[in-house]
Amino acid sequence: MNTEYTGPVEIWGAAEFPKHGLWNVHGKFLTHAVYASGVTMDISGDFPNGIKFYGSEGWIFVTRDVEVTASDPSGKPQTLQPLMASDPKILDSVIGADEVHLYQSDDQHGNWLECIRSRKAPIAPAELGHRACSTCLLHHIAMKTGRKLHWDPVRERVHNDDEANSLLSRPQRFPYVMSQ
Repeated sequence: MNTEYTGPVEIWGAAEFPKHGLWNVHGKFLTHAVYASGVTMDISGDFPNGIKFYGSEGWIFVTRDVEVTASDPSGKPQTLQPLMASDPKILDSVIGADEVHLYQSDDQHGNWLECIRSRKAPIAPAELGHRACSTCLLHHIAMKTGRKLHWDPVRERVHNDDEANSLLSRPQRFPYVMSQ
């Protein structure tokens, strides 16, 4: 999707939060996001555990967990195929020599060690991890504030929303503080 070094520009959604008790993490939720390119994202605990990509010729669903247990937030144990498509022919298609080929690694830890030696970028650079995590945090902030957020992925700030921006970080415990 060519969005790994950016983030959504709009995020909104809703969630059920406990009104009492020790637990303060959301229950049922549904959030949405739009990227500058027009790519949209919907996230919910009611969806199967994985990611579904929609394209002009159908969809592909990918999961790392073949078995979803009762402890999953959806509470619905199920067995999933690790790779499914709206049309099985999509899964047999061959990526041409002039088409996009993604970085391939069968061993993430081994890739990391090899990249230390070679100075090549790893399959999962820190910036990608940061962007994936910040996207999740933005969805949570949208659930907490209950309003649409307008995110600047370059400055990494919410436009004109001091409350939402205040949720981007929290006080650090001594002696673990951010250095300048």
